[in-house]
Amino acid sequence: MNTKLYGLNLLTVVILLASVSPTNASSYTFTDLGTLGGTSSTAHAINNSGQVVGYASTATHATLWNGIVATDLGTLGGIHSVANAINNSGQVVGHSLLAGGDMHATLWNGITATDLGTLGGHTSVANSINNSGQVVGSAQVIGGDYHATLWNGTAATDLGTLSGNESFALGINDGGQLVGVSNSIEGTNHATLWNGTTTIDLGTLGGTWSGANAINNAGQVIGWASTIPGDTATHSPIHATLWNGTTATDLGTLGGDSEAMAINDAGQVVGYSLLTDGDKHAFLWDGTTIIDINSFLDVNAISEGWVLNLAFGINDNGWIVGQAHNTITNEDHAYLLVPALVPEPETYAMLLIGLGLLGFMIRRRKESIV
Repeated sequence: MNTKLYGLNLLTVVILLASVSPTNASSYTFTDLGTLGGTSSTAHAINNSGQVVGYASTATHATLWNGIVATDLGTLGGIHSVANAINNSGQVVGHSLLAGGDMHATLWNGITATDLGTLGGHTSVANSINNSGQVVGSAQVIGGDYHATLWNGTAATDLGTLSGNESFALGINDGGQLVGVSNSIEGTNHATLWNGTTTIDLGTLGGTWSGANAINNAGQVIGWASTIPGDTATHSPIHATLWNGTTATDLGTLGGDSEAMAINDAGQVVGYSLLTDGDKHAFLWDGTTIIDINSFLDVNAISEGWVLNLAFGINDNGWIVGQAHNTITNEDHAYLLVPALVPEPETYAMLLIGLGLLGFMIRRRKESIV
């Protein structure tokens, strides 16, 4: 038998087997991310490296988790800080109290905190950062109103409003498109897209109010919208919403109101919804169906008392973060939910063919030796 040819065929089979990639998540691993020594924490965002940010107690401080190792990111001199977003380079944004008590938008590189300033007022908040380092949020202008704000470095740009006096930017993608909320001259809030210098009203699901929380690199926007014309400022009922352009899609609920909080580049959406009994549960929208992600918890996590109330972030690998409540200890902790990947059905067929071919070649080689 030609040993070179045999080796080549064996290599082909090995490559075939290696190409059977896990792509279908059928179960998830739950991790309690813990706190900084207190009783509460929340995870707001996760990047594609699996780094998680949010806040944790004893004192409420912006927190970065690498695995289950929590790092206190500190403040701008005050007693309180919160991290809202992280990009793939590990830059973190949020807000922090100054020593004098004002709250300012903050950028952390490692554990170094930078004050991003305001638009002339006392207060600002940073809500999102893209992979180019552009930061968005809201800042107080002279007179006290808040305007959606874009920071390039520490240079702040006022993004204006739809027609009213206030606006808030909550998300930005790598193309520099921004989303958030802006009010109109009538006083109602609408989900808003800033595309360069163009401000676009994304509308509602038939009601009067809406808001946008995030945008992915395909330009898909998620948030919430009211469904009944003439509804009041309480907004209810509201539904998690996906906008493609100005076309709004109702993502449904788990029984009560719902809100979409984050979207990845695959179009997976996470958020939270009220159940019919009023309890709040985290959800995943997989492109067609809204799913209570508590159904992903294993027996151990359930027996330990964990209930996933909120989902605030999802990365491009499908890893989900948020806040979980423990019914035994009555504590709220940041959590990480990681999909356990298994092959798609068609890859099982490839695997069986590969194993069969490998077995056949091994038998042929034995016969040639004999």
